[in-house]
Amino acid sequence: MSNSVGQRAFHNARLRKRQQAEVLPLLGLALQLHKQGLLPEARNGYRQVLQLEPNQFIALHMLGSLESDAKNYQEAETLLSRAVAVDPKSADAHMSRGVALNKLRRHDEARESYRRALALRPNYALALSNLGNASVTVDLQQALECYDKALAIDANLAEAHNGRGWVLCRLRNYDEAIASLNRALSIKPDYASALANRAIALQELLQFDDAMADCNQAIALAPDEMNGWLGRANVWLQIQQIAEALHDSEKAIALDPDAAQAHLVQGVCLSTLGRVDEALASYDRALEIEPSFPGAISNKIFTLDFVADASVEQHQQARQLWWERIGTTFASEVAGPYDNSRDPDRPLVLGYVSSDFNAHSAAFIFKPVLQYHDRAQFEVVCYSCSSKVDPATAEFQKIADRWRDASQWSDDRLADQIRADGVDILIDLSGHTKGNRLSVFARKPAPIQAHGWGHGTGTGLPTIDYLFSDPVAIPAAVRHLFAETIVDLPCFVTLEPLPMELAGASTPAISNGFITFGVFNRISKISDQAAQAWSRILERVPGSRLLIKDVALDDQLVRDNLLARLAACGVPAERVELLGTTLRVDHLAAFNRVDIALDPFPQNGGVSTLEALQMGVPVVAKLGNSLPSRAAGSILTALGLPDWVTDSEEAYVDIAVSRAAEIGDLDKLRGELPGQVRAAAACNPVAYAQAVDEAYRAMWKRYCSSDV
Repeated sequence: MSNSVGQRAFHNARLRKRQQAEVLPLLGLALQLHKQGLLPEARNGYRQVLQLEPNQFIALHMLGSLESDAKNYQEAETLLSRAVAVDPKSADAHMSRGVALNKLRRHDEARESYRRALALRPNYALALSNLGNASVTVDLQQALECYDKALAIDANLAEAHNGRGWVLCRLRNYDEAIASLNRALSIKPDYASALANRAIALQELLQFDDAMADCNQAIALAPDEMNGWLGRANVWLQIQQIAEALHDSEKAIALDPDAAQAHLVQGVCLSTLGRVDEALASYDRALEIEPSFPGAISNKIFTLDFVADASVEQHQQARQLWWERIGTTFASEVAGPYDNSRDPDRPLVLGYVSSDFNAHSAAFIFKPVLQYHDRAQFEVVCYSCSSKVDPATAEFQKIADRWRDASQWSDDRLADQIRADGVDILIDLSGHTKGNRLSVFARKPAPIQAHGWGHGTGTGLPTIDYLFSDPVAIPAAVRHLFAETIVDLPCFVTLEPLPMELAGASTPAISNGFITFGVFNRISKISDQAAQAWSRILERVPGSRLLIKDVALDDQLVRDNLLARLAACGVPAERVELLGTTLRVDHLAAFNRVDIALDPFPQNGGVSTLEALQMGVPVVAKLGNSLPSRAAGSILTALGLPDWVTDSEEAYVDIAVSRAAEIGDLDKLRGELPGQVRAAAACNPVAYAQAVDEAYRAMWKRYCSSDV
């Protein structure tokens, strides 16, 4: 028996020797093919080697790297895991395996592979850079340190400059990000990833032409890479080219179905087109991939405003999700006690945080509040979080006692500055809209925090103490659902007074001979339910027309999509006129062509409703369940026009039809409305600001008497 064992051992030894004699030439050939760039042939060569010798380390490593380059990351990870099992002391193999794991979004395992590579080779610059890539999802500062260490070893490592630039973008430091990305491109001019990343920074700085050029070049260099397409989709979206943005976001998804950011951009495009259900599905897909994706949660929150049957409870549950998945991670970073003196009667420092201190509709609402504070009692500090600067920005700079350009500040830096400025009450003016800094409010850098005006629907952050609103917008029966304590004002929004001379002298139907209904709201607010109601109104008011105005209507796809949706709801295209972007004065003058404004639902108008009323145009509004569907009703009630508000679609149609038949009354109301609006506390800027001042003082006294 022992002789038989010896014979088998001798036979196996001869077989291994013969296989090795075959393997080495095959491996050499495969390596040569690889070096020559003949990758399919090299792959086949490595596979032949592994058929003869399954644990051949070089073949496993090289084939795994090729599969990784070909985006076959699962196969690559399997091969490279076998490679490191054969030779656990190969720093290169651990590093290559980390790349595959990171692409599979198994970031923790990727970081461990890079650390093993670095334990074997401490000065391995590329492994340090890749460790930075895998750390981005965990800690941006940690990632930045990895890139800096890599560059200290190899200052010409383009990958580290690129990664550093991307992290600096995430930290909002766009100027320094561009410097890093420029350095990467000086080393590696055809670096598609660096071009795509630079486009992100340029876009944030509103340099859209340069961003578009970088995206186009990235796509030309690497058409099979997702980043260039996604970057260009974002630029198209910013310049209101929705058709192009939707196409490029879909292309990005086709290239990488698990790219959460691409699904987000697709959702924003669909929401802009009024395709609400599809938009929500896109956001949900993004959240399946990346459950703690702030942009996806906030956009879903914003888009729920357009869902007819969404309840207040559903709205607040979505906000609670943001807090649970994102806010709590920052709340744990809250610093120690505040240094603010608890004198209940001293002058207070108010800090306003917004990305809309410019020509933005939200600014028309909150500007009077800032402008008419009692300056003997309140000092105003503005934290501007946008790169957009225009004449309106200059006006806000004059209003502010202290102005902070926080457009390129990280959340940590902004929170630290708020504390350093001694802010007593910090006010969020954005909610879950674009450019918000809610993660700063989650850190609670001021002893009292409030939210209002810019979005005004609640944030879901328990670190925000108060929400400005009114009894119509948020009825008492649902207030327990909000994270914030509700503070009632004369109306939940106000508006900067418009020049009275802009309002028309008479209702246009007198000269036209027909009634013109107007909708001056975002196209995304136009639901099928509202369009069907408008169809019935036009049918019952012979010869009447519908004038719709929105900046999004400059885009042909948006126009075509809207007309098709209106037609499907029974609104004939020949009775619809669409207007796009105009100067502000021309926008307001367009109200002089309207007899009655039709407020959309379920999401109502805010600024547009107040503008119409100040221009003498009455508004028909329908109350819904959630705050966004009660905004216009709140405004009309506060201004003494409750008869124009209803909670029924049929009554909404009846009000519009019956009022359209009373042209004399419409003409009389047109002359009275501008003055009536100005006289009401809801739109008298001094009276409204005084109510806000009183609310702030009450908040502060409550804080001073508490044990918190």
